[in-house]
Amino acid sequence: MLHVIARIELVDGAQEKFLEVLEKYIPTVRSEEGCIRYEPCLDIESETRAQFVTIVEEWVDEAHLKKHLATEHMAQYRQEVAPLRKSTLLYKVETA
Repeated sequence: MLHVIARIELVDGAQEKFLEVLEKYIPTVRSEEGCIRYEPCLDIESETRAQFVTIVEEWVDEAHLKKHLATEHMAQYRQEVAPLRKSTLLYKVETA
């Protein structure tokens, strides 16, 4: 099983709009073959809560993740959120 942590740093004041855009795509992503979990999370700490959105994902394997990343809806998502984010850190780990 492949686990993905996508940590997105947002431009100031963009969190509400970012989450609005993301919510449109969540049902489609969750219905993809190989998707086990796709969940947006917010920091518990108030100092960084509005600055970041972290997406916790689980995929059957790397092949399913690659297929997901190449979908048309993910290209649309990336285009929509581009002006809302500063950077993205992507961590991929597998079950030991």
